[in-house]
Amino acid sequence: MTVTPSVQERRRLYIPVHVKFTLALCLAIAWAALSIALSLRWLADLAEIVSFPAALIIIGFIAYVPGFMNAFMIGTILLDRRPPHAPPAVYPPVSILVACFNEALNIGDTLNSLAAQDYPGPFEIIVLNDGSGDDTALFAARAIGRLKARSRGEFRLMNFEVNAGKSAVLNRGLSFAAHDLVATVDGDCWLRTDALRRIVERMLADPPLTEAVAGAVLVRNSRRNILTRAQEWDYFHGIAAVKRMQSMYHGTLVAQGAFSLYTRRGLEAVGGWPPCVGEDIVVTWALLKAGYRVGYAEDALVFTNVPHEFRQFAQQRRRWSRGLIEAFKAHWPLLFKWRLSTLFIWWNLLFLPLDLVYTFAFIPGLILALFGIYWIAGPLTLLVLPLAAVWNGFIFRVQRKMFRAQGMRVRGNADGFLFYVFAYSLLMQPVCVGGYFAELAGLRKNWGTK
Repeated sequence: MTVTPSVQERRRLYIPVHVKFTLALCLAIAWAALSIALSLRWLADLAEIVSFPAALIIIGFIAYVPGFMNAFMIGTILLDRRPPHAPPAVYPPVSILVACFNEALNIGDTLNSLAAQDYPGPFEIIVLNDGSGDDTALFAARAIGRLKARSRGEFRLMNFEVNAGKSAVLNRGLSFAAHDLVATVDGDCWLRTDALRRIVERMLADPPLTEAVAGAVLVRNSRRNILTRAQEWDYFHGIAAVKRMQSMYHGTLVAQGAFSLYTRRGLEAVGGWPPCVGEDIVVTWALLKAGYRVGYAEDALVFTNVPHEFRQFAQQRRRWSRGLIEAFKAHWPLLFKWRLSTLFIWWNLLFLPLDLVYTFAFIPGLILALFGIYWIAGPLTLLVLPLAAVWNGFIFRVQRKMFRAQGMRVRGNADGFLFYVFAYSLLMQPVCVGGYFAELAGLRKNWGTK
């Protein structure tokens, strides 16, 4: 007699992480094989113009590699079952470091959101003013004076006369922090009331050796213009999906400065935040190299003001690209470390040729296609669109479910989505290429992102 398992029994069925990884990898390889089979004619035609090796590189990084990545993410999201995080008996104390530089317009709102946290345990908020040239210190002091009487958290303001850079002030803040759990929050962010509680619960529920957890960063000023509306989808879909995928395989690659939680033990073991523009990615890779795990709390939400001008956007993304190169310079042995998350280190390494081919081959190919020359961008390139549609559909369902669980809904942003799908990469990837070259050439660095 066959017994049908109950819903609860089915929910208890456990698929090991390495099995999920293998299944997702098989799906990605199968898609890549299909892409290669369908592109043979395209490959042959292009090879007659630019040589076979050049054609293989161009088509490989236009179709094969992105298709492999998207298929792997789809497989992972389908198999992902986030472990629940229940309230602990005792919530540990937390130190929150708020690094800020010229954030007079935003620091008040940031401190308001921190003061309103429903965290059941004790927490302190240390504002680190890194030699701001505006009235950041004044507005921070006013906000603290207004909030300290009605907040469960304790406030401290530390003013540094000379701008030292984000990593320097974070390390100074760490030395003054009273507790063993340390969160970082940027000075232009707004946290949901339950954000601190949820990120701590995720840290406590995750597997052993989890020394950092990244929160979920979303866009606060999305209504500003078409650029911010497109970035809303980038954060909501692209960045969130990648972090969720990476965390399932025990290796989120960026515990971002905007909102992340660390253990003091982990930070001190790797020497704190390094002196570079991509301090968050470099310290995360240092933790991974040391054998620690980095998780992701998809329901610990923080909203940040993203750049609303292209100049600001380009500066930010160049900084992120430089940070990636800094991470490879400092922690290249991760490429050869035997763990599931190593795939994503190689994945990030492929961003360099991906962005180069997109900038110097695919974009010119699109321009040629406008004149009826389909050497690079032709009918076969449309084959990537169905997979992209499937991927966006899955991510949207997952994110919408998370929003609904928190009593939120996804707002209508159709024009931003269309811009994100069809034009966003035309802006972003050439900018990233500029960041790679700037870092490799050793050009001057600064903290500013706006």
